[in-house]
This record gives sequence, structure tokens and C-alpha cells, in this order.
Amino acid sequence: MAVGILSRIAGAIAVFAVMIAAAGDVRAEGGLTVHSVLRGAFSPAPESATVQPGYSIPRNLGPSFREKVTFETKARPGSVIVDTQTKNLYYITGANRALRYRIGVGREGFGWTGIVSVGRKAEWPDWRPPAEMRQRDPSLPEYVPPGPRNPLGARAIYLHKNGADTLYRIHGTNDPTTIGGNVSSGCFRMTNTDVLDLYQRMRVGAQVIVR
Repeated sequence: MAVGILSRIAGAIAVFAVMIAAAGDVRAEGGLTVHSVLRGAFSPAPESATVQPGYSIPRNLGPSFREKVTFETKARPGSVIVDTQTKNLYYITGANRALRYRIGVGREGFGWTGIVSVGRKAEWPDWRPPAEMRQRDPSLPEYVPPGPRNPLGARAIYLHKNGADTLYRIHGTNDPTTIGGNVSSGCFRMTNTDVLDLYQRMRVGAQVIVR
């Protein structure tokens, strides 16, 4: 009987292997391949997606809207320009060259412009809503841990002015449907996939021009 059970298990494994091979790189929702979905179901999350112990992370980090574009500017490479009208963020890579990302911006009454800098960066940040935000919406919690329910998503880039925190961030989101809209209280949202890319490019101290 034991031999028969082992034989059936071996047969099932063989069929499963054939299904994977036949699937090739068929794309699943969010740009994942069948192979990557299967690996995600049985493997630990990649190191780049590590979050604090005890918290889960979203498997689908959302689409990427990153594009290489020609962009006329005198800003130095490594700087960021946020165009709140077109809802695009530009990371300057060279003379009149940039990476363009689609973003979500502040809703009516929460837009702003100015020149700030990157004060610090955080991977899978927690979130403590500012007091004035909680006054506007008393239902907000005092603290949200890292993970799929955190509105800052996978990464946060903290914007400072004259050494002080502005309380504005460039951050990810676990709801990519908000990208391209007027959706925030003044922060700039990116898909988690795009903020992971921008995060590793930007350096503390880099200039951010919001216009």
C-alpha cells in the first residue's frame, strides 16, 4: 500500500512539473509570470521585500509606470522634479534625461509647491498619522504597522525643509488604482514597484523640486 501511495504522489509531482513547463512565461495579473506566482506560493519573499517579523507583505507590488524620457531641465542628476499638474515625477539621470514615474498627488486644498530635500528614507515604514490629520478624521488610528494595510506601502522618502520634517513623503501604496489622481493630503504616491526603484536611486540630501 505504501508503495502505491508513493507512486501516486510521484505521478502528481510529475504532472505538476509538466504544467509549469507548459506555462512558460504566461503573464499573470500585475505582470507576474506563472513561474513567479508558483515560486511566491512556496518560497519566502525576496530580501528586497523584507518586512519586520510578524507582519505580512503584499505579494503583488503593483505595475510599473517608469519610462526613460527626454526632459529639459537644469537640475543636477540625482534630483527629483514633481509636476503636480501632469501627476508625473521625474528622476534626473543626466543632461536633459530622466526617468518618469506616474504618481498620485494632493487632493484639492492639499497641493503645494517648493524646494525640499530628502531627509531620510525607510523600508516598509510604519505610519503615525499627524495630529492635524487625526483631527480631520478621528477614525484614523494612532499607529499603523508595516505591511499591506499601511498607506505608505513598501518604501517612504521623507521630505525636509531647512533640516525640519515637512510631514510630506514620497511613498508607495498598496492601492495602485489611486495613481494618477488627486488623492492624498500632500504626499506623493507611487506604486510599490516604482517606489522600490526610486528608493534605491535617491540619496539622502538630494533636492526635490515640487511645482
